[in-house]
Amino acid sequence: MEGLAQGGMACAAPRGGADPLPDRPPCAFERLSAVADAVLYEGYLLYPYRRSSAKNRVRWQFGVLFPRDWVASDGPVVPGVSGSADSWYQQTECLLRIRRPGASVRVRLRYLQMQRKQVLQETRPDGGHRAVESLRTDDGTVHLTFDEAVPREVDVAFFLDALLQSEHTVPVGAPAGVEAEPLAGGAGRVERRREEVRASTTVAAEPLSADLCRLRVRTANTGPAPDPRTARDEALRHALIATHTLIGGDGVEFVSLTDPPAELSAPAGGCRNEFTFPVLGGEPGTADVLLSAPIILPDHPQVAPESPGDLHDAAEIDEILTLRTLLLTDEEKREARATDERAAAILDRVETMPPEVFARLHGAVRSLAPVTEAPPPGERPAWWQEGADDGLSPSTDTVLVGGVPLGAGSRVRLRPRRGADAQDMFLEGRTAEVAAVFHDVDGSVHLAVTLDDDPASELHTWYGRFHYFRPGELEPLEPAPSESPRSGGR
Repeated sequence: MEGLAQGGMACAAPRGGADPLPDRPPCAFERLSAVADAVLYEGYLLYPYRRSSAKNRVRWQFGVLFPRDWVASDGPVVPGVSGSADSWYQQTECLLRIRRPGASVRVRLRYLQMQRKQVLQETRPDGGHRAVESLRTDDGTVHLTFDEAVPREVDVAFFLDALLQSEHTVPVGAPAGVEAEPLAGGAGRVERRREEVRASTTVAAEPLSADLCRLRVRTANTGPAPDPRTARDEALRHALIATHTLIGGDGVEFVSLTDPPAELSAPAGGCRNEFTFPVLGGEPGTADVLLSAPIILPDHPQVAPESPGDLHDAAEIDEILTLRTLLLTDEEKREARATDERAAAILDRVETMPPEVFARLHGAVRSLAPVTEAPPPGERPAWWQEGADDGLSPSTDTVLVGGVPLGAGSRVRLRPRRGADAQDMFLEGRTAEVAAVFHDVDGSVHLAVTLDDDPASELHTWYGRFHYFRPGELEPLEPAPSESPRSGGR
């Protein structure tokens, strides 16, 4: 993941009728600024950053909260764990350990408000203006009509005792506005116009034990719905875009919902998160801040230290995008610069990138463990000796798990390890069939599986697209035979 850090953000201020909150150190939200900005501008503008690009004609795909009646006009809104579907609300539920009396909770809501950038050409001799799609001024600069977005941020804070007594609702919308900027040589002007966004955030807490509670943060678009026939691009003018929430506090500690401790697995499973996915933020080992995002992330997400800045593309590979951006033609670069100021900033950064910074983009391996000594010759992976891997057969090899030889056709239940990828954690308890047994060059064994309840399992098998798990993450569904056949788990 990669993002653009944009300076400091103010700490939360006391709201909601509670007594003023005590002074505290700089808020933990600051440590998440780069990751939070990457979420905020996820998919804002995609390579090749030109208005004419087909994939930049359908924008704003994550965390979009429309007026309720408009988004529900095509049928009921079905909740999901991430915000890739349009909705009118977003709900985060998480567990809080209460560490001391007088604890407080701080919530920061962040989203984008759509802004229409309209280019207006001066019409002579009456001095009026007419809307145009593009305009080139005398200095050669091209200006394009395009939809931009303005970042919005609202901070609220409450004593936890007040939230345990009753829920609190605060307005988090943004006003309408318009600004005009004259163009060089009197050719016309650029007008930026925003429609009002009405929304509210409700915060509540439910006690589960003397030192544990469930916190709920629910943000809803409360604006009047446009006509149901209104196009999505127009309805976006009244929507919250890329909506996400940061939650922190004093005297509290958050519990990971991705990897909860065993004694809290039941209350963690009872948390209902809709159109968002909460994870622990900050450095590994800390639990003082939570990021609830409309995209699925792991606990403690980090921006790669090698990344020099945001490129706005989901799951982006900085080196490839940088190289491809450099290969844009001069005309394509002119259009990208005219499309959006953020696109122009990306081009400037790429074109002026020092060689040593670019060299760092080639990649870094962070998951390898040091090898202290080589294994005995008889236990080395087959790849260590040329030609010795001829005996390996993914379709017929087996590996012993709990005394049961697992191989192609074996039935298993998935038990992802703690700290596994979030996508794997969602498969906890699902049943599957082993398709093959694979061996890494370092001797590790992975089993490829297809899910029993996946309607596209046959297609995935045909393409060779599987889920991969280590032997210890699988639970055999067949009992161990009295006499096991030879295991292929060399």
